[in-house]
Amino acid sequence: MRGPASEASGHPGPRASALKVFGVCLGLGLSAFGGPAAHLGYFRQTFVERLKWLEDGAYAQLVALCSVLPGLTSSQVSFAIGLSQAGFAGAAAAFIGFSLPSLMMMFAAASGLELVPAPLRAPIIHGLILVSVPVIGHAVWGMAARLRRRLTGAAIAVLTAAGLLLTDQPWLAPGFILAAGLAGARLIPGASPSGCLPDAQVSRSAACACLVLFFLLLAGLPLAAWLAPSPMVLLADGFYRSGALVFGGGHVILPLLEQETVGRGWLEAERFLAGYGAAQALPGPLGAFSMYLGAASDTGLPGLAAGLVSAAGLFAPGFLLVAGVLPFWSRLSEHSWMPGFAAGAGAAVTGLLAAALWRPVITTAVVSPADAGIACASFLALQLRAPVWVTLVLTALAGAGVSAAGL
Repeated sequence: MRGPASEASGHPGPRASALKVFGVCLGLGLSAFGGPAAHLGYFRQTFVERLKWLEDGAYAQLVALCSVLPGLTSSQVSFAIGLSQAGFAGAAAAFIGFSLPSLMMMFAAASGLELVPAPLRAPIIHGLILVSVPVIGHAVWGMAARLRRRLTGAAIAVLTAAGLLLTDQPWLAPGFILAAGLAGARLIPGASPSGCLPDAQVSRSAACACLVLFFLLLAGLPLAAWLAPSPMVLLADGFYRSGALVFGGGHVILPLLEQETVGRGWLEAERFLAGYGAAQALPGPLGAFSMYLGAASDTGLPGLAAGLVSAAGLFAPGFLLVAGVLPFWSRLSEHSWMPGFAAGAGAAVTGLLAAALWRPVITTAVVSPADAGIACASFLALQLRAPVWVTLVLTALAGAGVSAAGL
C-alpha cells in the first residue's frame, strides 16, 4: 500500500517489481541511442511521462545527485530508479536490463568490428547520433516548462548553461549543481517539497556497508596490483579507479580508459578509436565500452573474462556510492531547506541538459542543413506526441541516408 510518505518521496503510484524494472530497462537498453545526455531524456520520457514512477521534480533531483557523485551518471540514474522501486533486486534488474544489450554487442564488436564495411559504418553512426538531438531537446523543453513561473529557477538554469558553455569544462558540472542547490535553499524558500528524492528501499546499515566497500576497494585494489600485478588485478584496479574518480562519465572518462589500455601497451590506438565509434553507434550506456576494451586488449586472459572484469570495475564504484548515499539524502527531505535546495539543483540540471544539447550533441550530430531539418521535424513530432519509436527510427534512417548521400 502507498501511504503519505510515498507521496512526499516523489512516488506518485505503487512501486514496480524487479521483473517490471528489468523489462522496462531492457527496452531502454535496446533503444536508447545517443550517449549519456540523451539517456537522461529517454529516462524522463519513460519513468516520468509514460510510467509515472517519479514526479518531474524528483527525477531532476535524482539526476542532480548522480551528477555530483563520481561514476557514470546515466547508469547511476537507472540504478537509483531501480533501487527506489524494488531495492537491490530492482537496482540489479535496472543495470542488467539497461546494460546487457550493449555489453553483448561491444563484446561482439571486439572481434567483429572490422567486418562492417567502412562505407556503411560512418552513415549508420551518424544517423544514430542524430537521434539524440530531438530526444534531448524534448527533455529540455519539458523540464524548462516547470521553470516558466519561477524567475529564480529560470535564472539558475540559464546561468548554469551559460557557465558550462563558456568554460567548456564538463567536469565542472557537479560544482554548478551544488552551487545552484545552495542558492536555491536561500532564494527559493517557498519551493514545493514534491521535488525530493524517492525513498531508496535500503537500510542505513546496508548503505554504510556500501560506502565502506567503496573505499576499501579504492584503497585495496592498488595495493593488490602492487603486490600481485597480474593482468586480472591490473584490469580491476585500473577500471575501478577510472569509475571512482570521474564525474559525469561517458565521454569524460575516455582519457582514463585510454591510459589503462593503450597506455599499458595492451591495445592499439586505432582499435581503441574504432571501439569508441562502435560504442557511439549502439544503444545503452557508453560505459559498455569497457567490455570492448577488456575483451580486445592483449592481456593474455580469455576475452570474456577480461571484458567482464573491466565492466564490473568501471560500473561498481558509482553504484556503491548511489546505494550508500541515496538513503541518507532522501531523508534530508524533512529539513526545511531541502525543497529550496532541490528546486535550485533541479533548475541547474535543466541548464546542464540545455548546455549538453548544444555541445556536444548539436555541434557533433548536426553537420548540414539537411541534418538540422531532420532534427527539427523529429522534435516537432515528439512535441505532437507522435509514436516515439517510429519517430526515432525514421530520424536515424533519414540521418544515415543524408550522410551516405553527402548532403
